[in-house]
Amino acid sequence: MAETINMPKLGFDMAEGLLVRWVKQVGENINKGDVLAEIETDKATVEVESSASGVVLQHIVEQGTVVPVNAPIAVVGQAGEKVDASNVESGKKKEEKIAEEKSAAPTQPIPAPVASTPAPAESGPVKASPLAKKIARDNNINLASIQGTGPGGRIVRKDVEAVFTGQSSVIGKQPSAPLITYQLPTSIEDKVIATTKLRQAIGRRLVESKTTIPHFYVTHEYKMDALMEMRKQANAFLPDNEKLSVNDFIVKAVALALKQFPNLNATIKGNEIIQFGHVNVGVAVTVPGGLMTVVVKDADVKPLRQISGEIKAMAARAREGKVKPEDVEGSTFSTSNLGMYDVEEFIAIINPPEAAILAIGSAKEVPIVENGQIKIGWRMKATISVDHRVSDGAEAAQFMQSLAEFLENPVRMLV
Repeated sequence: MAETINMPKLGFDMAEGLLVRWVKQVGENINKGDVLAEIETDKATVEVESSASGVVLQHIVEQGTVVPVNAPIAVVGQAGEKVDASNVESGKKKEEKIAEEKSAAPTQPIPAPVASTPAPAESGPVKASPLAKKIARDNNINLASIQGTGPGGRIVRKDVEAVFTGQSSVIGKQPSAPLITYQLPTSIEDKVIATTKLRQAIGRRLVESKTTIPHFYVTHEYKMDALMEMRKQANAFLPDNEKLSVNDFIVKAVALALKQFPNLNATIKGNEIIQFGHVNVGVAVTVPGGLMTVVVKDADVKPLRQISGEIKAMAARAREGKVKPEDVEGSTFSTSNLGMYDVEEFIAIINPPEAAILAIGSAKEVPIVENGQIKIGWRMKATISVDHRVSDGAEAAQFMQSLAEFLENPVRMLV
């Protein structure tokens, strides 16, 4: 019997998706789990898998159509099977208008700075003191361009030195020192760029977050010496494509700390706080046109090597615009790491409906004081942003201390 494939709901706030491309055409065989189409959501371009096996009997919507969640998009059944039109929800679908970038006027290259040629040394008799002449000669200054203040208009030392401070009286149009001039570029037209659905979603969600969630922030500095050494030892045994990053350790440590603080692995709904049973850590990934959060499910029970592999694979799909629905769904707590950009510390905006997010800076070797002695050590700062409706400063501070127990004693993540 023919089965209707509907537009999936990918995320709690998804209302519609843009059907970008049909991967399987009408008449082609398809197995359950095969990719049927590609759709663009607020988060990414996602591959939609078929929930049935058979033959693609009908495309209900065309490529480039915006389709509401749960609306039918295709019919899969047995070859030759008749499609009952009465069972297929119909109606016009609103098409998304795609804005084109206005081409900007070509800009002219800015030439390199041009230095005016200094005037040659004085050729005629000039009344100047021997010291003034020496200073002028050493600095390639034309004495004829300087007004002397000595007896009878004689140029003295202070007259030449005044050239360097811009206080001299200059005769004629000859500059007293090399003058750097720049040619400014010609006027450039404004460039208008249509925002993507991802950029629009980021703006919409974060405006909602900052205006409806009372954020507060707690920063902690972590000793990273033991972790950096453990990472070095572990990576010595791993191939290049499987080496562990500092962020892999952080994701694992965050998940273990959240098990002790379920109130931060939660969401608020009305007058109730819902503490999630699973610890699914979201990892912010930079993609063309914005960022996306991929999700490591049950990070508290997965080994570091598995966490690392999953993040690498999901991040690669995200940057290629080929994420799977399960890559971006279900996060219960998010992390954002700008350490690779040499950022010391920053604060992040909570990713609703979560209750908190951790902003991670660079791990750096810095001078530190221990037992009255200055030494070099690895340090890293992180800041947690928390929904004040769910938690308070003391609990957030205790969470950051618990996180330190894992980051500063990384062997705890292995036992």
